[in-house]
Amino acid sequence: MKILALSDVHGDRHFIRKMAAKGAEEKVDLVILAGDIADNQGNVEGLVGPFKEKGLEVAVLPGNHEGLAETGFLVERYGVKDLHGYVLKKGDVGIFGCGYADIGLHQLTEEEFFMTLKRAHMQLKDVKRKIMVTHVQPSESILGLGLFPGSSGVRKAIEEFQPDVHICGHIHETHGIEEMIGKTRVMNVGKTGKIIEV
Repeated sequence: MKILALSDVHGDRHFIRKMAAKGAEEKVDLVILAGDIADNQGNVEGLVGPFKEKGLEVAVLPGNHEGLAETGFLVERYGVKDLHGYVLKKGDVGIFGCGYADIGLHQLTEEEFFMTLKRAHMQLKDVKRKIMVTHVQPSESILGLGLFPGSSGVRKAIEEFQPDVHICGHIHETHGIEEMIGKTRVMNVGKTGKIIEV
């Protein structure tokens, strides 16, 4: 399975059009938008359409710049899959997620991060590989540069559920950086347009 993953676009429609072309050229099976795709006014218009025009399947979750209204609009208007607390199965791959962050309008507690991921993970049956998607990065991670603490709830979920891949964003300074936490490949996909094969 081939995935195009990105986050923290912040309304850059030119970048979105480039990524839609890349997704079509790479023949990806899924596009994952891991939060903060909206601009500062919360406008998500024109940020998913280019992918759908190329016939690409899209899954989203909110970051600290979106809420239920923006995600709901994308689900209703474009038929995208909401990953916040939900599961998407593609063949033998199970994808589950938790949106929002530890700052912004829609903050979650560490317990809420963990329990949202746990409830979604419990829905995964009969999959060989698992991908966990969040907006915020895990705590005790190089992705926080020692300056941004990250989420201990996300970290606990990685350690407990051991997904094959963890996709996140949020910290702009570490876009594109990867690390291993146990057996899990953790990556801040950010505004890079990362191609991931699982």
